[in-house]
Amino acid sequence: MWSQVYEKIDQLTEQMVEDRRYLHQHPELSFEEKETAAFIAERYDKLGIPYRKNVGGYGIIGTIQGGQPGKNIALRADFDALPIQEENDVPYKSKRDGVMHACGHDGHTATLLAVAEAVLPFQEELPGKLVLIHQPAEELEPGGAKPMIEDGALDGVDAIFGTHLWATTPVHAIESSKSVFMAGADRFEITIKGRGGHGAMPHQTKDAIVMAGQAIVELQQIVSRRIDPLKPAVLTLGEVHAGSTFNVIADSARLTGTVRYLDEDVQTQVIEEMHAILKGITLSYGADYELDYVKGYPPVINHIDEANYYIEDGTEIPGVKESYEIIPVMGGEDFAYFLQERPGAYFFTGAKIEGREPYPHHHPKFDIDERALPIAAKALLHGYRKAQEK
Repeated sequence: MWSQVYEKIDQLTEQMVEDRRYLHQHPELSFEEKETAAFIAERYDKLGIPYRKNVGGYGIIGTIQGGQPGKNIALRADFDALPIQEENDVPYKSKRDGVMHACGHDGHTATLLAVAEAVLPFQEELPGKLVLIHQPAEELEPGGAKPMIEDGALDGVDAIFGTHLWATTPVHAIESSKSVFMAGADRFEITIKGRGGHGAMPHQTKDAIVMAGQAIVELQQIVSRRIDPLKPAVLTLGEVHAGSTFNVIADSARLTGTVRYLDEDVQTQVIEEMHAILKGITLSYGADYELDYVKGYPPVINHIDEANYYIEDGTEIPGVKESYEIIPVMGGEDFAYFLQERPGAYFFTGAKIEGREPYPHHHPKFDIDERALPIAAKALLHGYRKAQEK
């Protein structure tokens, strides 16, 4: 049966490309994916696959009940886009100003739809149940995974698998980890509260910009000088806003950023160190501060048996020439919530475009090699197949 399913996937490659390009031209931001959800639902209506919509938001869950005894295995694909203006000059360029599929979620959706269609003719031979989770809002915390879980997405599910098309990894390669695979991802906002005044009379003020400048320098030393160098961490400041004109000393400054970590002890230490630095700087000026620290997605932690389907057995997947374990990636993913609830694994499917600079994810020129789509589809089904044999 499986060789026939894989052959069917190959036959669906052109449709996968067409679906991916349509979705690429019509991206929708997190929590706004109404049209994308309708596109998925329409396909399942056409195929006659039962599904539940509006799961935890715009989420959709399709199910294919096999005719043979077995386990209930879920496969997940996300479908939201990013607030980025696309700079690619391609026929399928985004038609929506300031919105772009710059992370491959269009390809994820096209892949899972093809999985559903490829398996359907062999439903009576299929063991257990195939659960098709189409998830919205991965890009924006609190994300779509947790609401879907709370709405029953994993009810009766024995294991779950997901993949990310990875634009810096060669096509025909699979990457994963037997433990921590991706980082926990938090965000923060700092407000420095000073006292404004005339630019010619600084002695009458408490300069928020000066305090913010010191805070920037000190905060960057948390990772380099206060965290165990054998424990990875990132603290990035992404925005700094202060002042209104050249001759006025600002009364406040706002800094926003992100923290990434693999170990929860590191997360705790970073928060404590941030408070210590900000308190020390503002106290020395007779000023004050606020730190709004939002704990986001936890680390993605794979389960070893399921991860080995891809690390040790990955070359069993048609089209995969090499599979291996990599060190953790400091990007975040709300697939972490699924793995907290059920055994499973997350993995990267190589999608690097040959002969072109591999622009990273979330870049205005991000794109993928569409030859990766059928490989990703077969790789997802590989997890389903191996889990049934476990």
